[in-house]
Amino acid sequence: MARRLLGQLYIQVLIGIAIGILVGLVVPDIATKLQPLADGFIKLIKMLLAPVIFATVVLGIAKMGDIKEVGKIGVRSLIYFEVLSTIALVIGLVVVNIMQPGVGMNIDPSKIDASAISTYQQTAQAQGGAVEFFMNIIPTTIVDAFAKGAMLQIILVAVLMGVALVQLGPKATPLVDVLDTMLQALFKIVAMIMRLAPIGAGAGVAYTIGKYGVGSLFALGHLMLGVYLTSIVFVVVILGAVARWSGFPLMHFFRYFKDEILIVLATCSSEAVLPRMMDKLEKLGCKRSVVGLVLPTGYTFNADGTCIYLTMAAVFVAQATNTPLGFEGQLIILGVLLLTSKGSAGVAGAGFVTLAATLSSFHAIPVAGLVLLLGVDRFMNEARAVVNLIGNGIATIAIAKWEGALDQNTVKAVIAEQRGERPREITAAAVQTQH
Repeated sequence: MARRLLGQLYIQVLIGIAIGILVGLVVPDIATKLQPLADGFIKLIKMLLAPVIFATVVLGIAKMGDIKEVGKIGVRSLIYFEVLSTIALVIGLVVVNIMQPGVGMNIDPSKIDASAISTYQQTAQAQGGAVEFFMNIIPTTIVDAFAKGAMLQIILVAVLMGVALVQLGPKATPLVDVLDTMLQALFKIVAMIMRLAPIGAGAGVAYTIGKYGVGSLFALGHLMLGVYLTSIVFVVVILGAVARWSGFPLMHFFRYFKDEILIVLATCSSEAVLPRMMDKLEKLGCKRSVVGLVLPTGYTFNADGTCIYLTMAAVFVAQATNTPLGFEGQLIILGVLLLTSKGSAGVAGAGFVTLAATLSSFHAIPVAGLVLLLGVDRFMNEARAVVNLIGNGIATIAIAKWEGALDQNTVKAVIAEQRGERPREITAAAVQTQH
């Protein structure tokens, strides 16, 4: 029994996290030097993202054989993403006004040393506006898109390739078969790398505790508490309702994706589990075409956790610096964030970059106030990353249900397995019905 439990990835990750916390508390100097282990694990996964996303999207479209269906999935996905992102932004705005975590801090912006956030400001300026964002979706060359690992650029190339293969008809079959075999090999590599997840998770936690200390968990604790509570409410109430409608309730979602959630919680990177999420969503009964289009696109357009953080952090800075911000001003911030929250995927410190871009365009709130968030941003990033992961996983299932591309028999089989009503292995026939 013990050997069977230890063989489970989530148990191994939990043990890694526990060891990481202990190392961070006992030997913080050593713990701060372990970050390369976490970064190395994430880099190993990221090196596979471009080919996995490309092959999945191309195969999904090619095997679907209907270009109009691809367009319909894309439109429905964008509608869903915009609605859920707006709800997340509004909930964050409401909660930060009720809790008022920054009130009473009385920070003088002119006395803040803003040098610590200069890198984020420069990156935010380089992101440009909405026009630059959409222009950047078009790669300079196809090779450049893969070299940079630019997710939206890769999706664009993959969609065009998939459409071209559909138009070629039977002539494209040999290439489709090659891509299918390549994708299977890539997932085998992912499975190998995931064996290192406990090391990456433990190193990430050790670094965080060792560098910032337990005390940093209590600094600015009111804001952190607000972000975590808001995230929990959003996941349970909003995403829970969507999950129930989709036929795969939230608790079953947590059980099915527990490994991925724990890894993201420890590494603060939802990209670390993207290939594995795509594979498991297919096995859950979602069509490959839907998974390939919705999940990677959602990483840019459906960052629910980041949206919650952005509104709360922006208003917190205004409260802490005694910056008057009326109802109209908050509505303007909400409108700006509806755009800026879409453009930071794949950027280091994405939440900070987006926040800097927002405050720079809304001159009433001092950008220097972001310094107040530096000490606890890593801890809030955990909440952002986990909510983003859960939000995109549920989005994929929901849009598959909306499209009639979700095999309910496979979903029921997974739920039955979790309840112990079926053997552990779902029959191959049930999984194959989605294709």
